[in-house]
Amino acid sequence: MSRHTAAMTEEAHPTQTAGKLAPSAESITQLVHGFYGDVRRDPLLGPVFEKALHGQWDAHLQRLVDFWSTVALGARSFKGDVFGKHMALEGVTPAHFAAWVALWQQHTNRLFAPEVAHDLQVAAHGIARNLFRGYFANDPGFVQPRDEGHGRDEHGARHQGSGETQRG
Repeated sequence: MSRHTAAMTEEAHPTQTAGKLAPSAESITQLVHGFYGDVRRDPLLGPVFEKALHGQWDAHLQRLVDFWSTVALGARSFKGDVFGKHMALEGVTPAHFAAWVALWQQHTNRLFAPEVAHDLQVAAHGIARNLFRGYFANDPGFVQPRDEGHGRDEHGARHQGSGETQRG
């Protein structure tokens, strides 16, 4: 089976590897809803999100599913200004970033095979690093080293030197 056919089959029929989910529209939706459910209940993170969203969680969750589907699956369903929207938030501290990254790591490790979880964590760390720099003009303490030989686009999707998008 060719790589393209295997990818198409995987997208149409999400698989599990040793009890862990493969990246798919369904698993990204499950990740986003579970993760942001915990964010919402978190005593540090929840109030920041509640203040920013004014109770509009359903619409925001759909945008987050679109965003992470774009990052993880190359879906290109998200269009928006992530940096600008986040820079408008007040009261964000380094502790918010550390809590967000730690919670993301817990959820990705629980749902996905290690290599998939790692790719999602690297993408999240890159996004968080850029936002952290925007707020505080320095690097956060939680930064993971970048994958050598791979770059990421503005949404965190990994690309090899040939320009081919890699899906983890």
